Amino acid sequence: MEKFNRLTGIAASLPMVDINTDAIIPASYQRTLKDDPGIGLFAGWRYDLQGNEVPDFILNRKPFRESKIIVAGANFGCGSSREFAVWALMRFGIRCVIAPSFGDIFYENSFKNGLLPILLTQQYVDVLQEYLGKTNSPTLTIDLERQEITLLDGRVLNFTVPPSRRVALLEGIDEIGQTLRFDKEIKNFEEGQREAEPWIYSRPEFAKRTEGAGYAQN
Repeated sequence: MEKFNRLTGIAASLPMVDINTDAIIPASYQRTLKDDPGIGLFAGWRYDLQGNEVPDFILNRKPFRESKIIVAGANFGCGSSREFAVWALMRFGIRCVIAPSFGDIFYENSFKNGLLPILLTQQYVDVLQEYLGKTNSPTLTIDLERQEITLLDGRVLNFTVPPSRRVALLEGIDEIGQTLRFDKEIKNFEEGQREAEPWIYSRPEFAKRTEGAGYAQN
């Protein structure tokens, strides 16, 4: 998983509430893993019925084609549990979504794939939306180490991320990687348990009797 430490990039404002995973990437763009899911990001809004770009949609306009950050309305990523929604954002180039609230499963899927979801109060999200609506340079800096969002006018907004999730993003490790950090402790525990409770590790008598008899073995 790619590390996330400090990100400076264009931020696109999508203030609508309840942007669900079907809006983030419609089901028709999830039929195969061979295609780039970034093409399907917000496809129902980015393209017309003929497949042409809708000029007024924010991600089809400069400089927002190069957006790295989205500032969204409440309940972003609600709906189904499709992990494709996070993949689509990442493949488009989005590394951070800021919102007052998220769909629970989307929120967890984001961390697992290296996307930073930042929870801010509605008041602070409104500050960002107002800033992005007025500035000619819609750029934000996200510092995960310091847990700060810096605007080009010098204002700084603080945020918090669950400590374990923050460390995982900073170090670029997924949940399996986090578990493997305790590899030595796990091995020590298994060795001690094998000595103290050897019956746990012995093969069942049934497995011995059925060897070579056509039964599936674990």
